[in-house]
Amino acid sequence: MASIGSLASSKIITRYPGNPILTSGDVPYQPALVFNAGVAKYEGRYVMMFRNDYGDAANQSLLPAHTTNVGLAFSNDGIHWDVQPSPCFGIENDEIIRTYDPRITVMDGRCYVCFAVDTKHGVRGGIAVTDDFASFEVLSMSAPDNRNMVLFPETFGGKYVRLERPFPVYGKGGKDSFDIWISDSPDLKYWGNTELLLGLEQVPFANDKIGPGAPPIKTSEGWLTTFHSVDIDHNRGKNGWEPYWKKRYCAGIMLLDLDNPYIVKGMCKEPLLAPETGYETDGGFRNHVIFPGGMILEDDGEVKIYYGAADTVECLATAHVDDLIRLCLPMD
Repeated sequence: MASIGSLASSKIITRYPGNPILTSGDVPYQPALVFNAGVAKYEGRYVMMFRNDYGDAANQSLLPAHTTNVGLAFSNDGIHWDVQPSPCFGIENDEIIRTYDPRITVMDGRCYVCFAVDTKHGVRGGIAVTDDFASFEVLSMSAPDNRNMVLFPETFGGKYVRLERPFPVYGKGGKDSFDIWISDSPDLKYWGNTELLLGLEQVPFANDKIGPGAPPIKTSEGWLTTFHSVDIDHNRGKNGWEPYWKKRYCAGIMLLDLDNPYIVKGMCKEPLLAPETGYETDGGFRNHVIFPGGMILEDDGEVKIYYGAADTVECLATAHVDDLIRLCLPMD
């Protein structure tokens, strides 16, 4: 497998100078890592659901996988966060090992949360709904192996639509080679009409896998949609706490058709965000990782992009919506 080589973030992106905006030190119940948050605007303020992993940061060791849950924070400006005193979401039964990686979509005045669960019989993706972030109703759970689900904030011809990333290891020769798929549903419970949306081979800055990022945002030109891209280089060093971490995660951006999101109108051929800063490349659990999980379009055209960095902290970058569209639809 050929290595990708050096990558750089788009020049239209501005990282928030106070990054990271949330760290484990901000959380009162003391996880080792906080990252991969879903972020939305709801009832006049920003809300963040973030992943907690527990362990000993000083000695760079994590506790067993079941010590993962989802935290909650609120903000008036999308930058400074009031972290709630305890985790807000998790599913506990004999089959499910852990719940993680929330993505928030606001639709018709309610908050829908896509999430992943590790189970004793495979990885599953789910959708829950909440009105208060205190109680959650689980609406559906996928068959294994599937996750990284994100839900559109509108219906299309009466159908709900989601992006997802199944894990066809057996069908792909027993290795990573994963793509972005799209499905619809009449009721958020039964999903079908599944089609390939974007293949790994279509992304020049990935050679391992791709998957959905933040829930799409609506613009006049289509649905702006982030995705995560992964390349692997076996010549990379240790790159984090793990004894063997050879991957790099970037954020990409594409534009889907306004009326038919099964159609890709355009995609930037270079990363939107690539790991470059110290909090993205050094001292983390998995260095050289950027994972977009939240995207908010403000009234002035600014787009806030929330992302996990090095699987350790949560960060913020911004760009203007018109610039993001131009990245996906370059002019001749």
